[in-house]
Amino acid sequence: MVKKVLFCASIQGHIRNFHTPYMKLFKENGYEVHVVGKDNLSVRSLKLDYVDKVYNINFERSPFKLRNLQIYRNLANIINDNKYDVIHCHTPLVGVLTRFAARNIRKNGSKVIYTAHGFHFCQGAPLKNWLLYYPIEKTMSYYTDCLITINKEDYERAIKGGFKAKKIVMVNGVGVNTDHFRPLEISDILKLREKFNYSKNQFLMFYAAEFNHNKNQQLLIKSIANLKKDIPNAKLVLAGTGPLLKKCQVLAEELGVSDMVDFLGFREDVNEILPMCDMVVASSLREGLPVNVMEAMATGRPLVVTDVRGHRDLVNTGVNGYVVKADDVKSFSYSIKKLYEDDKLRNEFGKRGIELVKKYSLENVLKRMEQIYLDFL
Repeated sequence: MVKKVLFCASIQGHIRNFHTPYMKLFKENGYEVHVVGKDNLSVRSLKLDYVDKVYNINFERSPFKLRNLQIYRNLANIINDNKYDVIHCHTPLVGVLTRFAARNIRKNGSKVIYTAHGFHFCQGAPLKNWLLYYPIEKTMSYYTDCLITINKEDYERAIKGGFKAKKIVMVNGVGVNTDHFRPLEISDILKLREKFNYSKNQFLMFYAAEFNHNKNQQLLIKSIANLKKDIPNAKLVLAGTGPLLKKCQVLAEELGVSDMVDFLGFREDVNEILPMCDMVVASSLREGLPVNVMEAMATGRPLVVTDVRGHRDLVNTGVNGYVVKADDVKSFSYSIKKLYEDDKLRNEFGKRGIELVKKYSLENVLKRMEQIYLDFL
């Protein structure tokens, strides 16, 4: 009988961006690979590699939608019909629905793995998050063979909270491809700036993220408005799309910095844009272990980031960047200015970042995940 593995996430793009190496690993070991998630790839003419079958399910974002009942039934039918040997689920709501739908086939030896890409209950999270998500995650841990956490806070929370997964482990994220993201020579940087129509004298700050409440790009736009006089050659380069894109564009206009902010939209060439920039900024209100920050470190970019879980795991103030309170525009602006004024400091932070990110490399994370899979198989 052919062995089967199922990867589940809210959108197929999540699986393509972060889990392709792991699907390849299963294919190379003789598994039939299936994927469940909402199709957000075909609109961009993208596809999933190393996949034998794809189930397009339009998962809801909210746990309170009645349609989740039908989604659960569809998911349970897929799981029961295919009798997967391994199910690896991602993203919170999908993780809950999948683990509950797979509770019966676990009795026959199927293994269910859940990667928490950042619990919604965390230090500084609203009380409602704790009241809703904490008891749900603790309950669902009973239906989990392996709970993978990707930062220190979540790992300690699961252990100290008595989560009942058969195994709780910490893995250094999904891995950053240090061959794909690497520092460049000055000559290569200048060529890229010419390609993307930036001058060598512009001070470029980069951030790649969906435009939503959590990613908080408004903080960055307000910060560059604060720096308009001090860094007139500054340019905030924002990659991504999302529900708050228009709002951020309007904010830039209102603050008189439209000419200092570039909205690039969805990009597949971040590995070229990122290393040509002088620094990277990250303004999230909540993170798990952000890939965009790891990519910045791998390219030798200094960072200014908000003081949230995940950022704290990667960035040390005065070592490879600055960690600033999420609502402190003044301090965020000041930290950017310090890096702007000191070439030597930017270079030192960048070199330290390259060293620090090595343990988060795709090569090392892939070895760790392969051992986790083998432990169950």
